[in-house]
Order: sequence, then structure tokens, then C-alpha cells
Amino acid sequence: MIYGAGDSRKPVRLEHLSWTRIRDLQAGGCDMLLLPLGATEQHGPHLPINTDTVIATAACDYASAVTGVPVLPALSYTVSAGHTEKWPGTFSIFHETFIHTLREIAAWAVATGWKRLLLVNSHFGNDASLRVAVDRLRFDYVNRLQIATRNTFSLTPSIWEYFISDAADLHANKAETDLMLHLAPETVDMSVAEDDPDRTTETIFNYMVANTSLNGVTGNPTEGTAARGKLLFEEIGEALAAIVEKARRETAPVEWQRTAGVF
Repeated sequence: MIYGAGDSRKPVRLEHLSWTRIRDLQAGGCDMLLLPLGATEQHGPHLPINTDTVIATAACDYASAVTGVPVLPALSYTVSAGHTEKWPGTFSIFHETFIHTLREIAAWAVATGWKRLLLVNSHFGNDASLRVAVDRLRFDYVNRLQIATRNTFSLTPSIWEYFISDAADLHANKAETDLMLHLAPETVDMSVAEDDPDRTTETIFNYMVANTSLNGVTGNPTEGTAARGKLLFEEIGEALAAIVEKARRETAPVEWQRTAGVF
């Protein structure tokens, strides 16, 4: 895969490196990591259950190839409880488990010399827990770890507008189908793709997917195309690479040192 115009560089996958090569990366000034966050859950009759993980990992690989920032192995078991057990293929952990997992990964990152961690998420159900985790981690590691989260589906206004163009409460919709037709077409079966409308636009309460969708889909996946997926993925990759490049050098706007112990 080409990352950027004429660029033949490859992503840096931390899992492929020995500890000595990782040490050399850090000695050369690399202090940042990317952590892709996906899911293992039903994605309608036409998409595989690893859809969110594929998208998050590919986006991080793109940004890594452009910037040289290493990518951690993806977390593929995350918060998918909202999809219920109606459709086989969903495997979820709960919010507290997810938050604790992120805190423990961050603790190991800090202990082994990393100073910046960007959590790159492609699953809507992770968003609330991620914001809680980041709020806690920035407190736990003041001046020791810079922590942030970004969602691949909302990196820019235009990306977000495209994602919700066929459904505000989208799932396995046109945009996700586009991306998978580009990134992993062998796992997509368009012969069984079925559209299902967004039934949440007038609701007050928040419902499980089994209460809003007939087939696990919300949106119009039958409109998906690999050509549009390529363009969308490049837009996501370039936007994330720009964020990572800026984050590599960012410092706190105001210096402050904690003088007392953590309470």
C-alpha cells in the first residue's frame, strides 16, 4: 500500500521489533506510540466482525508509514455490549474493563520510557469510555505521559459528514462498507448486503442495536464502493498523519509541576 503521493515507506509495527530495536528507536528520539482500537462485533450480513479493527489498524499503519511513529498491536475486544447477543459474532468487554485495560497499557508504556500515547479508535461504542480513560490518565501521569484519543470517523468535518450521510446512528453503513471494500475486499459479501434505515432520529431514549435494527445494519451499505473507500481511507490516513506529526512535538501550553503526592 502507498501512504501518500509517491511514498513507499512502511509502517513501524512495534510487535515486529525486538526489545533492542525498540530501545534504539527511543534512543533516536522516538517517544510516541499509536494504539489502534477496534471491536469484535456483528457488522450486518455482509461485513466481517473485525471491521472496526481493520479500519483502526490500517489508519494507524498509514500514519506510521508517513511519520515513523510506531503502532502497538490493536485492541480488538472492546465495548460492544450495545449490539447484544441477538446476532452471533459479537464479543464484548464492559466499560470498566476497557478503561482498566487502557490504564494498564499506559502504565507499561510510561514504565518503559514512552511519553506520548495516541489512542486511535474506529468503534463508536468505545468513545465514552475512552474519554473517561484519558481524563484519568492525564491526572495519573501529569508531565510524564501526554495522552489523547481520536476517532477515525470524525478526524475532519468532511469525514464525519460522509460517515453520517446515510445514517446518524450508523453501523455497517455505506462508509464502513466503502472502507472494507478497499482495505479487505475478500472479507466482504455484497451479494447479501441489506440496507436498514436509522430508526433513532426521533427517539428520546438510547436503545440497544437489537431494538433499532432488523439485521445489525443502520444505513445503506448497498451503495458502498471500493473506489470511494480508497478516497475515504486516504483522507482518514492523511488527517491522522497530520495529527500525529503535530503531536510528536507538542508541549503543554503552561508548565506546571505537581508538588504533593497523588491523593
